[in-house]
Amino acid sequence: MYYFVYALVWLFTLLPLRVLYLCSDFLYPIVYYVVRYRKKVVRRNLTRSFPEKSEYEIRKIERKFYRYFCDLLLETLKEMHLSETEIKKRMTYGNIDGILEQYALGKSVMIMTAHYGNWEWTLGFPMFMPENKASNPIYKKLKNKSTNDLIYALRSKYGAKLIEKNELLRVMFRLKKEEELANFWMISDQSPTRANLHYWTQFLNQDTSFLTGTEQLAVKFNYPVFYADIQRIKRGYYHCEFKPIELEPKLTSEFEITEKYAQLLQQSIEKNPAYWLWSHRRWKHFR
Repeated sequence: MYYFVYALVWLFTLLPLRVLYLCSDFLYPIVYYVVRYRKKVVRRNLTRSFPEKSEYEIRKIERKFYRYFCDLLLETLKEMHLSETEIKKRMTYGNIDGILEQYALGKSVMIMTAHYGNWEWTLGFPMFMPENKASNPIYKKLKNKSTNDLIYALRSKYGAKLIEKNELLRVMFRLKKEEELANFWMISDQSPTRANLHYWTQFLNQDTSFLTGTEQLAVKFNYPVFYADIQRIKRGYYHCEFKPIELEPKLTSEFEITEKYAQLLQQSIEKNPAYWLWSHRRWKHFR
């Protein structure tokens, strides 16, 4: 069954993006009005995050989110056939020089990103880097081997060297020992497990816990930290701006980097609320 479904998806995504967007327009009312995919979660998250907005404004953001969500689903699947030329045109970058300056100083960098915009298309970033500078997205291995192999293949298509999260520390030590420079991409807006509720802050008008692993690694290795601000320019086109969070992590106070990340992410969300993954159960825990 898996291979049958895979073959169907592979054939379907041969369609040009403009046709896939027509399919997305058809999919949206099904997901929003019929399936009602996590609609209670989305509405609760939006209402609590923007208490100053009216019900009309919340519903407007909600509908825009589901339209974007359907686009994102098909854009991600389209990676099966999206050429290097096309991905470079559709996801552009700003302040790459800031990262290259750290390379010139002999430092790898940590890149904190989020489930905002099209984070999957940033996997084409290695094509913007010098040939010998690896781009290392961190991922969690899926239990289903077939699905995991598919996701791995999609995410490494453009040259990214994925690192399983449980192997990250070992790989970082090895690369440092071998004097290899890299950029480590960390999606840092997930809800921590109960065992990792180390830092709380006000985020989107709510008491919110944040993962602190990126900060801990940055301080340990003294690797500069950047925030990847991914903005949707128009349908099918995105721009990722690298904003420095901290260039000397060892000089920071505890949780300073995590707090700066939370503030930058909130600014991105408030600028264009519909493009964050509101269907995530982000606020699972309470202080």
